[in-house]
Amino acid sequence: MSKRDYYEILGVENSVSEKDLKKAYRRVAMKYHPDRNPDDKESEEKFKEASEAYEILSDAQKRNAYDQYGHAGVDQSSGMGGGGAGFGNFSDIFGDVFGDVFGGGGRGGRGGPARGSDLRYTLELDLEEAVKGTTVKIRVPTLVHCDPCDGSGAKSGSKPTACTTCGGVGQVRMQQGFFSVQQACPNCQGKGSVISDPCTSCRGQGLVEETKTLSVKVPPGVDTGDRIRLAGEGEAGAQGGPTGDLYVQVSVRDHEIFQREGKNLYCEVPVSFVDAALGGELEVPTLDGRVKLKVPGETQTGKLFRLRSKGVAPVRGGAPGDLLCRVVVETPVNLTLKQKDLLKEFQATMKGGKNSPKQSSWFDGMKEFFGDMKL
Repeated sequence: MSKRDYYEILGVENSVSEKDLKKAYRRVAMKYHPDRNPDDKESEEKFKEASEAYEILSDAQKRNAYDQYGHAGVDQSSGMGGGGAGFGNFSDIFGDVFGDVFGGGGRGGRGGPARGSDLRYTLELDLEEAVKGTTVKIRVPTLVHCDPCDGSGAKSGSKPTACTTCGGVGQVRMQQGFFSVQQACPNCQGKGSVISDPCTSCRGQGLVEETKTLSVKVPPGVDTGDRIRLAGEGEAGAQGGPTGDLYVQVSVRDHEIFQREGKNLYCEVPVSFVDAALGGELEVPTLDGRVKLKVPGETQTGKLFRLRSKGVAPVRGGAPGDLLCRVVVETPVNLTLKQKDLLKEFQATMKGGKNSPKQSSWFDGMKEFFGDMKL
């Protein structure tokens, strides 16, 4: 009995793209799948035809042979003969087609060595250490390969054997109604091997816990939130797999004098009301030592003075920031009687708003405000 044309079976032209071919097969396979058509021999035959057609046309070499010679060009190479594709072959085809939709493929990954987990360590630094850079020692608990068994988990002189349940693949396929689902082998937990004589040091895990002491070089200019990566200092991988990385997360402690914003530093400088009024020279701190700051006469609270390049050099390069000093005028306390008398005498000389322009304008605004309320 002559076979139907494969393109006709899937309802496509012979110029169909690979993507559209897959869509066409999906449509036909879902329509005639035996689970949807129980005890329907005709649907079963059409389903087998569609599976056979897709297996040939989805293979570029077989499709080329079919396009040139028809069924004669593929019957022998496909190994299917006239009976069509069986359900065993279909499971792989069907998984390939629908795997992108349901999160699984027709051919799952094998068990074997796996990369170890990455670790994170929070490193607290003083502002001076963060700005200038430093080298610190840290202790990190982690998992390392067991020495007696060299990470295999098997006792010295023995070795793991291939799992008989999954054949060493690490995964098994379960048929659940319409779909073929692939999952980790329940016997070997996806490893692909079993250990009959486990190592006594690690109890067959291949890994043991250990606290490592590491030296961390902190570059100048780091700030809270920056990360330093130490490659290969994370947890060891299972079954001899590669080691993960350690990420050192920087956290800078609050400073009693300075606040940092990006590459700039800020600080408050207390100034006596005499120096603020008459002007003077003050010593202010920086991270490199003390410097002189000239305060002009009639300086008000909140005035910012910028000290160029006294901030932070960015960790990724560039010009250093500035130190901005905010003046805070201090009111004197613990005055003697003589000091109070002198202030009263001084106060008597303060006539009108000439000496306190902000105070004068504030009172004028208040009078205007209350005058408007009376209206």
